[in-house]
Amino acid sequence: MYAIIATGGKQYKVSEGDVIRVEKLEAEAGSEVTFDTVLAVSADKFKAGKDVAGATVTATVMEQGRAKKVIVYKYKRKSGYHKKNGHRQAYTQVKIDKINA
Repeated sequence: MYAIIATGGKQYKVSEGDVIRVEKLEAEAGSEVTFDTVLAVSADKFKAGKDVAGATVTATVMEQGRAKKVIVYKYKRKSGYHKKNGHRQAYTQVKIDKINA
């Protein structure tokens, strides 16, 4: 059984027991979060739209963290312009516990 959830502007295909990294959620490690925006569920037959209006996915927050640094380098030739920046995106690692279809 799997579900497709939407969080942080992205969509994820998840099954029970999966561990995924999503955009940062305001929750502490060990707490439980519920994803209400379920787009589709498939067990023995595929459901989407009005069929999954009340479906939820429950997950446990494992950790909060930041990804590896991405270097952003801007350069314009002949003018001596260059700028170097770094960015570390915050994430929340969750473990999918239950899909309530």
